[in-house]
Amino acid sequence: MTGAGPLLEVRGLQTHFRSPAGLVRAVDGVSFDVGAGASLGIVGESGSGKSVTSLSILRLVEPPGFVAAGQIRFAGRDITALPEREFRAIRGRDIGVVFQDPMSALNPVYTVGAQVAEAIRAHQDMSRAKAMDRAVELFRTVGIPAPERRVHDYPHKLSGGMRQRVTIAMALANEPRLLILDEPTTALDATIQAQILDLVLSLRQRVNTAVLLITHDIGVVRDMCEQVVVMYGGRVMERGTAAQVTGDPRHPYTRGLLASIPGPEKRGRRLDAIGGTVPSPRHMPPGCPFQPRCPRAMDVCSAMPAPRDPGDGRAVACWLY
Repeated sequence: MTGAGPLLEVRGLQTHFRSPAGLVRAVDGVSFDVGAGASLGIVGESGSGKSVTSLSILRLVEPPGFVAAGQIRFAGRDITALPEREFRAIRGRDIGVVFQDPMSALNPVYTVGAQVAEAIRAHQDMSRAKAMDRAVELFRTVGIPAPERRVHDYPHKLSGGMRQRVTIAMALANEPRLLILDEPTTALDATIQAQILDLVLSLRQRVNTAVLLITHDIGVVRDMCEQVVVMYGGRVMERGTAAQVTGDPRHPYTRGLLASIPGPEKRGRRLDAIGGTVPSPRHMPPGCPFQPRCPRAMDVCSAMPAPRDPGDGRAVACWLY
């Protein structure tokens, strides 16, 4: 990890949703740090709470959802307590975000260049002409061909991969200290996915932006991140370095995720799969949420264990340790 200390600190985050059936605990006591210039991946299946975690950090959780408890500090400031107007100045300037679907982030009635230029002018005192010049420069940086022409295109005229590059350019427009990527390549084919991830890696090395990557693909996290948080049922199952978590997984859930990744050594064999399905947040089992699917479940798993260090500096929430 690079940098002088935690840029982002999340402590005991709880994000709940009100429903007719009662309170849904989508995120239930999540803690982690992202160092300045560092990269951390949050990985887990759909419904694990990872995207709600990122939305909580960005203060974009909409009713009936709300942050019920915990603390989020950015650059030493408690951003959970900031007035919305003050935080809006941080979001987009100091914290950039790229979501899964670029079409939902882009306005179909404005050119992509105008939208990037507007993102710049929202946080910087700059003329429209200079902001458009900066948009051209950003398009060139993220690998969009003929950027002088592409800035005048509307979103529907661009491919999915190009639209995602535009949203990355928009997120980087104000040189943020932290870039949050929430499933940025899920809707793209494998070739474009690899290009986008390579782009993020090269940009991070060039501008030293910290990266928080949200994904269901533990293989992507292994290649992209220095630190990894594995989530399931709104809780952290395992947290450590990428080498620890992906090279020597300790939690049965982490082992299941890694065993399900296709690879040359598995050619001709059925891929391993985790039995069962992710429980509904409305009907979470007592204790460890992975207990009903865990091949090593014990009676004691009816109570949720606190994260423990198995001896190598990581944290594992499992009674095996």
